Amino acid sequence: MFRRLLIANRGEIAVRIIRACRELGIESVAVYSDADARAPHVALADRALRIGPPPPLQSYLAVEAVLGAARESGADAVHPGYGFLAENARFAAACVEAGLVFVGPPAAVIARLGSKIAARQVAAEAGIPVVPGAIPADQRDETIALAARRVGFPVLIKPAEGGGGIGMKAVHDEATLGAATAQARREATAAFGDGTLYVERLIERPRHVELQVLVDHDGRVVHLFERECSLQRRHQKIVEESPSTALTPRLRARMGEAAVALARAPAYRNAGTVEFLLDGAGDDARFYFLEMNTRLQVEHPVTEQVTGIDIVQAQIAIAAGEPLPWSQDEITQRGHAIEVRVYAEDPAHNDLPQAGPLLLYREPTLPGVRIDSGVVEGGDIPVQYDPLIAKLVAWADTREAARRRALAALRTCPILGVKTNIPFLIALLEHPRVVAGAIDTGLVNEERRALLDRSTGDPPPEAVAVAMAASDAPQTRPAPHGAVDPWVRLRGWRG
Repeated sequence: MFRRLLIANRGEIAVRIIRACRELGIESVAVYSDADARAPHVALADRALRIGPPPPLQSYLAVEAVLGAARESGADAVHPGYGFLAENARFAAACVEAGLVFVGPPAAVIARLGSKIAARQVAAEAGIPVVPGAIPADQRDETIALAARRVGFPVLIKPAEGGGGIGMKAVHDEATLGAATAQARREATAAFGDGTLYVERLIERPRHVELQVLVDHDGRVVHLFERECSLQRRHQKIVEESPSTALTPRLRARMGEAAVALARAPAYRNAGTVEFLLDGAGDDARFYFLEMNTRLQVEHPVTEQVTGIDIVQAQIAIAAGEPLPWSQDEITQRGHAIEVRVYAEDPAHNDLPQAGPLLLYREPTLPGVRIDSGVVEGGDIPVQYDPLIAKLVAWADTREAARRRALAALRTCPILGVKTNIPFLIALLEHPRVVAGAIDTGLVNEERRALLDRSTGDPPPEAVAVAMAASDAPQTRPAPHGAVDPWVRLRGWRG
């Protein structure tokens, strides 16, 4: 096992990896920008090194700065978390060249699967259904238009690189095709440095279901079952759950076999997620390969709660050369888990990200509720980074019990100083289609107006009551590295 591991990330995922390192007896090294000098992950790590000013390109995306911190700290391995450099093949290769173990797939595999076009080809070669589409070698707009006609409207115009829905355009008729193609190319070029596009048939009202896989160095593969990720806004997931209400045992087995087959195809190793679009529900539903994420997912706690497997520790063990300790038959699902992503954003104003001080931040302490966060009361939500505050995960024996537990936790999670999406999440979890499990990727956009009408911008009364009760909590000593101690609490609260 490694002696010292550097975490090339920040926020809640850095905290999550630090905790895994502690349980494994591995020293953790955090990196931070000037904006994060007082962040919790800096205080919790065994050592923390500054890597640059706040802009990501000068800190968390600066390969040489991160590698310099690894050399200075004497780290044996690097865990990239998710986002930033996690799916950067050049960074993975640079770690190996520097004598470090990269906790993730080989660089060549990251590069191959990072291209959606190449990933589609891998899936097709492995016998996995892909959405009907066309990949024009000639990238002129008129060739893209010809491909769209052949596929048949409605279609999706999609960038070959990147993710998160950036540059993806739904086109329902030829009248809007030219403008959509031009905009997709501009956005893809700006975000990923590559304007290559391809065309897929648009599947109306699909579900988004993904399967977690683990692969060791001997090529043994297991899947950890599915996560339902259909509740999205603009292709960004906001609620995830497991199991999916759409999967029967037979369909689950078919999708699991497909995920394992895909993981075997490109000589994969470590953790990954195979994403599918699901058309229909039950034994006769059809599923299509969407993409493979060559990293840890934001929503991995959902899988951990229903399988009991620590995915981060499994990643580290695989990277250290250890074999998978379970066979597929030994991995089971137990109960139901629902994760909601609490963001500093304003849903009433197009989910505008918020930044500023957390004047009040109290996490709920309820049975069956897990909070993964990288913030602390008295700290800040920096303007330079993703405004995720926390991931709240509720587990229970049944889906309905987990849903109610998530609602109870959200109602006792007071946050003041920045607007959050908590009222919107409460309204979403109370929506009749969500209660019934009859969801698809279009639900949030279709019901957005009604959801906003049901939510308010103020903390729920229950949260204010919790804040009032906790307002006299004592202050404690400062944390190391100049960070705010996670146990420090401000006296009183302000609106």
